Amino acid sequence: MGTVAAFPTSPSDAGPWGVTGDVLIARQATREAIEQRQRLRLTRLLQAARRAPYWERQLRGTDPARTALADLPVTRKPEAFAEFDARIGDASVHRADLDHFCADHGCVGTPYLGRYWVWTSSGSTGQPAIYVQDLAAMAVYDALEGTRRHSPRPWRRALDPMYWTERLAFVVATGGHFATHVSVQRLRQTAPWATNGRSFDILQPVEALCAGLNAFAPTVLATYPTAALMLAEEAAAGRLQCRPAEVWTGGETLTPAMRARIESALDTRVCNSYGASEFLPIAWECGHGRLHVNADWVILEPVDRQGRAVPAGQASHTTLLTNLANHLQPLIRLDIGDRIVLDAERCTCGCQLPVVEVQGRCDDALQLPGRTGRAVTLLPLALVAVLEEEARVFDFQLRQTGPASLCLGLGPLSRRVPDVRENCRRALQALFLRQHMGPLRLVFEDLHGPALDRSGKLKRIVALPR
Repeated sequence: MGTVAAFPTSPSDAGPWGVTGDVLIARQATREAIEQRQRLRLTRLLQAARRAPYWERQLRGTDPARTALADLPVTRKPEAFAEFDARIGDASVHRADLDHFCADHGCVGTPYLGRYWVWTSSGSTGQPAIYVQDLAAMAVYDALEGTRRHSPRPWRRALDPMYWTERLAFVVATGGHFATHVSVQRLRQTAPWATNGRSFDILQPVEALCAGLNAFAPTVLATYPTAALMLAEEAAAGRLQCRPAEVWTGGETLTPAMRARIESALDTRVCNSYGASEFLPIAWECGHGRLHVNADWVILEPVDRQGRAVPAGQASHTTLLTNLANHLQPLIRLDIGDRIVLDAERCTCGCQLPVVEVQGRCDDALQLPGRTGRAVTLLPLALVAVLEEEARVFDFQLRQTGPASLCLGLGPLSRRVPDVRENCRRALQALFLRQHMGPLRLVFEDLHGPALDRSGKLKRIVALPR
């Protein structure tokens, strides 16, 4: 390239401490320095991508240092994961073996082939996916998560910038190889001295969840906005007694009303973030309440319906993501289905990383009758996880049609699953039993067209209009 960068141009250039140092420096870097990092890391990614047969064909005859991202093909999930093995830069990694590995929930957080970490997506676009990363990529994710998140306790962060002395509770789906759960289990196994984090299953009855959190007494609670809101209501009712100093939310849309209620009921501060299975820490919220893209390690391209770039300040139809840290499974211009707006102006907080507004998941929490007469809240991520993991359906919509009635619409892919209705009924009834639900009526229908929410994704859990 003719020049030598004064920073790691790929995650393998330096150990985790070198990556962490650069992440800290780049948070306050100029716009030009951020763009330089992005360009050089894209070059290194394209060089590494040639180890994968698919990308070797796509990049044959090109110069990685001069290749424009817009000249490369858009990748969509169905095609990317249909030809999975051809897009991996290690010939020893095979989709069939990974499926077998992920079927064993006892392997969560342990390295595949002794050197790679694996997680599966929630299938929110109707297409489940699997992601593989090496230790170098994980070091980037760890550094971004640990150093860029704004904290309402700056004095605490000065003493403990990597949260090693905090008690972190992650209320997430734990019944599979999901990204957050894998990350927590990995740290517990590889660095037990460095983390006091614990996963709490979002599928358990709320009484058991509150009891577990009360016993653990977390200083930091990380979960989805709908789950944080549910726990805030439990705190207001006196059943959740722990009071975390910080609440981290992500994975769904956090509205101003939700933020206000959570902060009031839990007497805490909410710190929001934006991430995806394709790249865990896409953006972090600064002290001014705005999301900053980690553009030195991930590229977001907002595009219109025809795949053309949209200008700053305009909402996209979808978003193309390029992960600059993962050289093992190159994710280049992958359509992640989110609608975003990149702000034309930089934030008044002083950070030069670009600001993004995200229209993410907008699935609803369901309020249904419990056996004791008290309403039970069923969280959308819990319902989705049960139907995906236990019934193996992904294109569906569960609608509440009455105070105690539900309608499950199944799309064309789901209808091909043998005994699909019985499998769905059994999985949901098991969840209802665990949650101490009262009698419910469940009917089925065929889903012929996508029921898209404003994020461009299938809205899969729909509450009864109030």
